[in-house]
Amino acid sequence: MKLTKHIPNALTCGNLLCGCFGIVFCLENRSVPVAYFVWASGVFDFFDGFAARWLKVTSPIGKELDSLADMVSFGLLPSLVMYKMLAAASPSEYLPYVAFLIAVGSALRLAIFNVDETQHDTFKGLNTPANTIFITSLSFVPGALGTFIQQDWVLVIITLVFSLLLVSRVNILAFKFKDFSWQNNKLRFTFLAFAVIMLAVFRLPALPFVILMYIAFSLAGNALKIKG
Repeated sequence: MKLTKHIPNALTCGNLLCGCFGIVFCLENRSVPVAYFVWASGVFDFFDGFAARWLKVTSPIGKELDSLADMVSFGLLPSLVMYKMLAAASPSEYLPYVAFLIAVGSALRLAIFNVDETQHDTFKGLNTPANTIFITSLSFVPGALGTFIQQDWVLVIITLVFSLLLVSRVNILAFKFKDFSWQNNKLRFTFLAFAVIMLAVFRLPALPFVILMYIAFSLAGNALKIKG
């Protein structure tokens, strides 16, 4: 039995474990930012698919396991983070439960992705890792803007808008490079250049704005019919 065929699923389990650790740190109010576990989950999530294609060991079980892991790391985890933010911002006992619309939207998004055979060059709807990075990085925004974002009504609007984006049919840029030519990857390369500059200059507070820029680039590409 070749051990290499288990590598993609092992990486997927790494994604799942990071999501579980993030949930524990969120619930226990640990000092380590939950976003760190999200980034680690994202790395595992990227490389499990890459490894499966490279080793040519894709399987239906791997596909289902990937979605189950993503539901924990990129569905439940961001919902809990939003729940904690709303609980801290709102005097209402019930309003924070709105946060679990993110989990519902993520589950629907992942289920649709599994049965939709058209999502090769682009995603239909916002992908769950991008949504999770946005939600978990809101706490990095400093100053008056950070205080504004942490108001309960702003957090509710963010929850509603991003939950709808998850299940929308809007074409969202996917970073699945078939080649590295400028002609086929204009949007990808331009976005990545701007993202690197923003992160280099503003560091962690830039993360939620990088995700907003990612959505804006996708919408602009749709409107202008720019390929990749």
